Amino acid sequence: MDIDQPQPTVFYEELSELEHEFDVADLEIIRKQWELNAPLYAKREALISKIPNFWALVFEQSPPEFDQFIQPSDSELFADCLRSLAVDRFELADSPRSISVKFTFAPNQWFDDEVLEKKFWFRRARDGWTGLVSEPVKIHWKKGKDLTKGLTDAAAQVFERERNLLGSSNGAGDAPREPSADYVTLAKKLESNEDGIGSFFTFFGFVSEKQYVSAEESAAANRAEDDRRKARKEEGKGEEEPEEDLEDTRQDVEICPHGGDIAALLAEDIWANAVKYFTSAQEMDDEELSDMEFEEGDWDVSDEEIDIRALVKGKRKEKNGTPESGPPSKTQKR
Repeated sequence: MDIDQPQPTVFYEELSELEHEFDVADLEIIRKQWELNAPLYAKREALISKIPNFWALVFEQSPPEFDQFIQPSDSELFADCLRSLAVDRFELADSPRSISVKFTFAPNQWFDDEVLEKKFWFRRARDGWTGLVSEPVKIHWKKGKDLTKGLTDAAAQVFERERNLLGSSNGAGDAPREPSADYVTLAKKLESNEDGIGSFFTFFGFVSEKQYVSAEESAAANRAEDDRRKARKEEGKGEEEPEEDLEDTRQDVEICPHGGDIAALLAEDIWANAVKYFTSAQEMDDEELSDMEFEEGDWDVSDEEIDIRALVKGKRKEKNGTPESGPPSKTQKR
């Protein structure tokens, strides 16, 4: 190749517009796929509703990317009372990347809620960032049973106070505000958390991996982005840089930093491939029962080594009036 030969010039604006076209196509694929699969998911729900502990066993066989967020105490709760899981694209026409995840529980010793539904809105910030944001879900924990050690309650309280202080002032030029006392208290609580990843139920307190973006800010940012794209296409103007966010330490106080990732895993993998994971759980159970020889008293389940399948098996046998028994628990979480 002749290095002196003039090379074609590819303008950034053209590449940016092409990426936008890919994004539009991807959104249409999500819409079509959801519409085609909806009746199949409904049929699946009717079938699996007849299978006890279906979702607990699905969670047991979930990939490491998801399993790492489930602690032993969470496993016990899921095995005892998780009835169903449902995912919805509740803004399919306008924003198909927005999702809701709804858990349904039987009466239990941990909290009073029968349904915990978490919504995630796909939004654009005024600095150009896009991603999932949410609002904390209040869990009505029973006395002494809060697996999050007060984090979900604190996150909900901070969010309401911060949102009230923020009001409608989402525009550029707003002066940074001092964090509220609730915010400072939650920040200190997180700093003193030596366990690292906490209970899975901190997921319900997730707000954003960055900073909460309101519907109004997102709509304004989308309009500004459309205007910039239109100007580039029709008038050949260069791209205007989006306004930068003011520094705001509120984004640092997040009780579940990976909440958006968990939501995506639930919607796009765990829920979508539930039958595959359930089948895998059954196959592993059969292999263990046929290959392992054990006697009563040869295995223990420690607080750090809880196997959902063992819990489920024991629960089923107790209901049948026979002594609890089952295969050894896993030696470690995946």
